[in-house]
Amino acid sequence: MFENLSERLSQSLRNIGGRGRLTEDNIKDTLREVRMALLEADVALPVVKDFIKAVKERAIGAEVNKNLNPGQVFIKIVQSELEAAMGEGNVPLNLATQPPAVIMMAGLQGAGKTTSVGKLARYLKEKQKKKVMVVSADVYRPAAIKQLETLAAEVDVIFFPSTIEQDPVDIAEAAIAHARKQFIDVVLVDTAGRLAIDEDMMAEIGRLQKAINPIETLFVVDAMTGQDAANTAKAFNEALPLTGVILTKTDGDARGGAALSIRHITGKPIKFLGIGEKNDALEPFHPDRVASRILGMGDVLSLIEEVESKVDKKQAEKVAKKVMKSGKFSLEDFRDQLQQMKSMGGMMGMLDKMPGMGAMSGQMKGQLDDKMTGRMEAIINSMTPQERKHPDIIKGSRKRRIAQGSGTQVQDVNKMLKQFTQMQKMMKKMKGGGMQKMMRQMGGKMPPGMMPPGR
Repeated sequence: MFENLSERLSQSLRNIGGRGRLTEDNIKDTLREVRMALLEADVALPVVKDFIKAVKERAIGAEVNKNLNPGQVFIKIVQSELEAAMGEGNVPLNLATQPPAVIMMAGLQGAGKTTSVGKLARYLKEKQKKKVMVVSADVYRPAAIKQLETLAAEVDVIFFPSTIEQDPVDIAEAAIAHARKQFIDVVLVDTAGRLAIDEDMMAEIGRLQKAINPIETLFVVDAMTGQDAANTAKAFNEALPLTGVILTKTDGDARGGAALSIRHITGKPIKFLGIGEKNDALEPFHPDRVASRILGMGDVLSLIEEVESKVDKKQAEKVAKKVMKSGKFSLEDFRDQLQQMKSMGGMMGMLDKMPGMGAMSGQMKGQLDDKMTGRMEAIINSMTPQERKHPDIIKGSRKRRIAQGSGTQVQDVNKMLKQFTQMQKMMKKMKGGGMQKMMRQMGGKMPPGMMPPGR
């Protein structure tokens, strides 16, 4: 998400460096560029106007201290206003009530609501150690009930059965009564997808909300609909007392207009981002981290959290020790790294969160997309143990056999071996104190104000 906006903003903000101070004249062109970048990202016009006004008021005449040049001061102001537009900080779920805490999910058809129920159930179970039950009150789409049952089994939470013959209020009340007896902490109630203009359906969800009085009513909306997402959320908020928003399909949205518009238009916080199709692809929304990502500064905290929860630490330490000591890095080590990256949302997901990699990740998409990661893994799996240890022996006939076994072409095998060789050279530099030296060399590629260790 935000690739287009990040690219445009980075370009605009580079143009303002080298000034002695920020004045109305020298920020005029940059502000125009920022305004165009936001509009192209499908940010709602009222949000853009307020944002530009706030940045201009803070920037004009801002004194530049000796540690920061005007470009850096301007970036700090833009970052601060981006955070303010999206909300001051992460707003966690409110579960402070007599169990079970009831969370009702509302949204349009096709926004990813049922999938988000499954993801949220897994998040609450794994991250917050809650006993979770899910129930479907969608009596208009028989497949929705079955879909939720399947998701509940996948993420290992309790599923409360329902049928299309029942009334949505009866379903939800029966589920909550059952949850009380079973000492369940959280009940997630999935509702039918509906349009804000459908008065009967809106009246029904209003009746359901009043009957079960959920502590959280979350609106699930597709990020790819841009500022329409914010307008739809506003319409729902007028019919229902929403407490927050889950923004889905953010991995497919290069613009980011929805994330920047929703808080301003609805007054409700974005609580979670759906970042992929897998049932663990849900992350809490942190405006400060997202603002940092938009400006190409990465999101190191989210990257660290992902590493903490998803990386096999023993395996990583074993490879690191081996490389640091001997400088040796095998194809098996390379495959292990590809698998670790896959568990963290793939190569592109990681690159987007690394400082200074925002623009670079766009250039590398063709070379390092996540389908290629899967292909590379299949190629290594098609090799014999001897070939993995001694890739130098992989010549013509072996390459043909490996390509056939992995369902790829010989040129794919050649490309993978070339990338492995490059990685191997880089890993050899890690031996001894080589990593510090390499980080120092990367210093010039980092955004203003960010320095690598060892400087």
